Amino acid sequence: MNKQNLLVILMIVSVMVPIGVIGYFMITGQEKTTTVRVFFGNNLEDPQALNCEKVYSVERQVLKNKTISQTVEELLKGPTLEEQERGYLTNINSGVNMNNLVIENNIAKVDFDEQLEYQVGGSCRVMAISSQIIGTLVQFPEIADVIISINGRTEDILQP
Repeated sequence: MNKQNLLVILMIVSVMVPIGVIGYFMITGQEKTTTVRVFFGNNLEDPQALNCEKVYSVERQVLKNKTISQTVEELLKGPTLEEQERGYLTNINSGVNMNNLVIENNIAKVDFDEQLEYQVGGSCRVMAISSQIIGTLVQFPEIADVIISINGRTEDILQP
C-alpha cells in the first residue's frame, strides 16, 4: 500500500469513527438530554426593574446524567444572543465558576469562586443574583432550599 492510499484511508477513518461514536450514543440513548429552566432578569418584562428579585425563565437542554450541575453551568453562561434580543439579562458576573454543588436533605449547597461577588454593589443587584441562582435550583423537586457560598464562605457574601 502506498502512502497516498494510506492517507486516504486515514482520512476516511478519522471522519467515520466520530460519526460512529455519536451514532452509538444516539442509538443507545446514553446521551439523552432533558429540558431545564434557567432564570434571568428581563428588561422588556420589567423595564423599570421595580422588583429586583423578579426572574424569568428560559429553556435549555442538558444531559440527563448531569442535570442539576449542568443547569447551574448554563446559568453561569448567561443569556444567549437570541435571549438578549428578547430582553433577558444576567446580574451574575461573567467568568464565575462553580466550585462545588452538594444536595443534602433537600438543600442545595452551591459554592462559587470569588468572581461571583467581584465589584458587586447595591442591594438590588445582590437580590437579583441570589434570585437567579435560587430560582434555577429550586425547580428540581429534590431541592427545597439553597445555600450559596463563595470559596466555602457563607457569612458576609453578596453584601450590598
